Amino acid sequence: MATIKRGSKGVRRAAQANSRANTARKAKARTSGFLDSTIALLPFTEEQLHRIFLAIILGGAVALAWFIASLVGVPAMAQAQIAHLASDAGFEVRHVRVSGTERINEGKVYERVLAQRDRPMPLVDVEALRQDLLELPWVKDARVSKQLPATLKIDIVEREPHAVLEKADHLVLIDETGVELEPIAASKAEEMLQLSGAGVERYVSDLEHLLTAAPAIRPQVASAEWVGNRRWNLTFKTGQMLALPQGDEQAAAALIDFARLDGQNRLLGGKVATFDMRAPPRLYMRVPGRADEVLTAQEGTP
Repeated sequence: MATIKRGSKGVRRAAQANSRANTARKAKARTSGFLDSTIALLPFTEEQLHRIFLAIILGGAVALAWFIASLVGVPAMAQAQIAHLASDAGFEVRHVRVSGTERINEGKVYERVLAQRDRPMPLVDVEALRQDLLELPWVKDARVSKQLPATLKIDIVEREPHAVLEKADHLVLIDETGVELEPIAASKAEEMLQLSGAGVERYVSDLEHLLTAAPAIRPQVASAEWVGNRRWNLTFKTGQMLALPQGDEQAAAALIDFARLDGQNRLLGGKVATFDMRAPPRLYMRVPGRADEVLTAQEGTP
């Protein structure tokens, strides 16, 4: 007679279930330990992590709602509603951070940016705000970014002061492209290159290119006058003046010749008040109280 063992299969099933449960618990423990170790390495507190996760979730919900509303053709209504929801969730401009302002009056930047205060983040047009900031004379470039949930970050790239523009009744600081920055007192402009002449601000970069042709002369130039909208007169720190010919190449060649002659004969600092090179290769020298002396650039000076 065969003996039937009842429940043997049930015992095996129970054992297998227990084994799977133990395996699952061990895997969970390993996973939890790994996650805890990973989170511990992050430079955030638990509260900050909760805020970051909340921002991600809410941002995703807002984006999804906007996408759905756009699909059904009600973007304007959706935008207003989403902006309201975002504001209620804390996604509105509460803080403004400005960097890169060394010379510019920082208050001028805040005047433009604070119009966004308390505005829901979805309604902040960063490109329009950037264009508004670019209207400020000192601002060469501006980067505007949103730091959710409540901060606008403004990075300013300032223009560099390059020279002083002489106007009818005051002096103005300008950059290398001729953009006017702000008025400047004569006492503060003494060591800077001063420019004069109608329309000279349009030729600042041309003048700088000309002066680089004779690097030994460049530090000696105190001012430059744009004459008749066609050529330059350079005045040196010695008070002496050099008249250059018309044309970029001709003026550069004349300036190089003058630098060579000055190196050979020490023209700067001497008795000559005016050097005229408008008719190269001749150099005309005018000495106060004496008749004009004429000699060619190739001959040098006596």
